[in-house]
Amino acid sequence: MTTTTATTVTPKTPVTPELPGAEARVRVRASRLVLYTVLVVVTGLMLGPFGWLVITGLKTTPELAASPVHWLPEAIQWHNFADAFTQIDFLGYARNSLIVSLIYATLVTLSSAWVGFGFARLDAPGKKVLFGVLLGSMMLPQMITLFPTYLIFAKLGMVDTYWPWVLWGLAAAPYLVFLFRQFFAGMPRELEEAAIVDGASYPRIFRQIFLPQSWPVLAASFVIAFTWSWGDFIAPMLLLSSDRTTLSVAIMTSYVTPGGLPVNNLLAAGSVMYVVPILLIFLVAQRGFVAGMSTTGLK
Repeated sequence: MTTTTATTVTPKTPVTPELPGAEARVRVRASRLVLYTVLVVVTGLMLGPFGWLVITGLKTTPELAASPVHWLPEAIQWHNFADAFTQIDFLGYARNSLIVSLIYATLVTLSSAWVGFGFARLDAPGKKVLFGVLLGSMMLPQMITLFPTYLIFAKLGMVDTYWPWVLWGLAAAPYLVFLFRQFFAGMPRELEEAAIVDGASYPRIFRQIFLPQSWPVLAASFVIAFTWSWGDFIAPMLLLSSDRTTLSVAIMTSYVTPGGLPVNNLLAAGSVMYVVPILLIFLVAQRGFVAGMSTTGLK
């Protein structure tokens, strides 16, 4: 007769992981401190030129010419900003810049979205070659194409008009096309197939499905294009007369003495006011801008 002995199995007590010790916490805090220090230093380097521009706009002319350098103004000259505003038709030139920038930014964003949609969702012979040529065109400096472009606009009678910015906007921009192409390439194919089954054409698919989904890239592209046009100096200087020119040209050419020397404190004050609209636009659209730049190219 065989006797079976029952063996009692004692369940193992789960091992609770040890909490990080004091040394680990100190290490984490030190790494965070180093990271925050680096971020503060980099932020200071980025904001340093703008801060120096503001300080220069608050100085007198003798303080700017003093040696050694006066780092801070002895008496803040707030009237420099008022003088910079009234010495030229600041609002008139700002209106010209706003018109040009809005025309270009709106048209180039929409046209780049349409071209990017074509590269991302349509199949055609030579598409990769054309896309490579498009990317290669980004390496061409503006000065190479500006002179022949000026000759074309002069032949067409478009000098001293805003039509060049309309045509540039309708022609799309290679960098923005690349952004939209990367974004649209990551969208599910099922959306497009379902719309095709329902009888939708590709323009309707782009307008009703893809374009509403791409608002982060639309915001990023609009801010980038607006900044390009607002900060452009060469094209308005070459194509527009002094009455229709933009604020960037007016600031660089109007704050001068009778002898032709620049008045640097007024130039700095006007430049600060010139930058403010770009900062406001970025603050308003920063969520879409950051989202568009971070999600572009991710599938």
